[in-house]
Amino acid sequence: MLDAPRALLTAMFDAAVAAADPMRCVPAHLPPEGPGRLVVVGAGKASARMAEAVEAHRAGPLEGVVVTRYGHGAPCERIRILEAAHPVPDAAGEAATRAILDAVSGLTEDDAVLALISGGGSALLTAPAPGITLAEKRAVNAALLRSGAHIGEMNTVRKHLSAVKGGGLAAAAYPARVLSLMISDVPGDDPGTIASGPTVGTDSTPADALALLARYGIDMPPSIRAHLETGTPPPRPDDPRLSRTENRVIAAPQLSLEAAARVAREAGVTPLILGDAIEGESREVARVLAAMAMQARRHGQPAPAPCALISGGETTVTVRGTGRGGRNVEHALALALALNESRGIHAIACDTDGVDGLEDIAGAVVAPDTLVRARAAGLDARAMLDDNDGHRFFEMLGDQVVTGPTLTNVNDFRAILVEDVN
Repeated sequence: MLDAPRALLTAMFDAAVAAADPMRCVPAHLPPEGPGRLVVVGAGKASARMAEAVEAHRAGPLEGVVVTRYGHGAPCERIRILEAAHPVPDAAGEAATRAILDAVSGLTEDDAVLALISGGGSALLTAPAPGITLAEKRAVNAALLRSGAHIGEMNTVRKHLSAVKGGGLAAAAYPARVLSLMISDVPGDDPGTIASGPTVGTDSTPADALALLARYGIDMPPSIRAHLETGTPPPRPDDPRLSRTENRVIAAPQLSLEAAARVAREAGVTPLILGDAIEGESREVARVLAAMAMQARRHGQPAPAPCALISGGETTVTVRGTGRGGRNVEHALALALALNESRGIHAIACDTDGVDGLEDIAGAVVAPDTLVRARAAGLDARAMLDDNDGHRFFEMLGDQVVTGPTLTNVNDFRAILVEDVN
């Protein structure tokens, strides 16, 4: 058996986060010096760290503004760092977005815009479309977060309720050149989905957004319905205002999973990357992965123990209870129940930005004795899962993973460590 399975899982997670550190991945993609101004703008949980990397590796004149989540700022001198709410937008985010739009207005063909985009930018970059109030947009966003809609569906709606998403930022910067550097937190690494694609035109239509709101039973005020039925949609991919824009993904979940796999391999554990874009209900994904882990434990398939089943992506939680939620702790709690105290199986499930749901907790670890210790502490694991109360469950056991803001975001990281206990 391994000496310290929890330490190994934590080291794998740390390696996954480090692989997406903007200080590592931004410098090689900085644009060359040009004849005009260089304006830096951005939005997302990694945007402040990305801006810090730009300042550290670009000596020439810089100006601009980025917005990040409260508590996720970084020290910058030439680029303004603003903070706002996530995942539900607030007035600070709206004001920051106006400042970003002001920063890119009135530019010329000789000027360049460097857009620093990362996960979380969709909520932080908030400029409601004409006729829609921030309160109305907030209500729809909050309902989407609770509905079980996956990230692509949520971002389709967000694009059509915004004046800046779905290519709106790049259109506002025209005729300046725009280079958008993106850290992906979405399954498939589609630039149009990362932060709802502020520099990427959209093929979706207002009718698509209306259909999604109807599918998930989300009420909308008359202003939103009117905009989706008669308002101006975001730019299409072939819009001339996007002709001078380049979108470049510089960090993605797969690279982080590979970094974690190297740590496992160095420890004598066979890593198996199951996928970087796994979606679905957190508890359903947990049941599938638990079955795979037990297959490895019992039958040596898809690999004999010791092995590590590694995956990324973004699961969802359809909120039915009143607990403290979090898709990673929901996954971890469902996994513990599905494993049912199986010998020699340990796991970790964390968000790489250090924030799971609304809690400043990255996630949690699971051990073969998780349910034993829960019963001893008077915790009903099944009832707490039904109440979406994973954060309180792992807090009571002392099994939370707390990193603080990591200043990056490449979505969820999951690893199941299967020991050789024969």
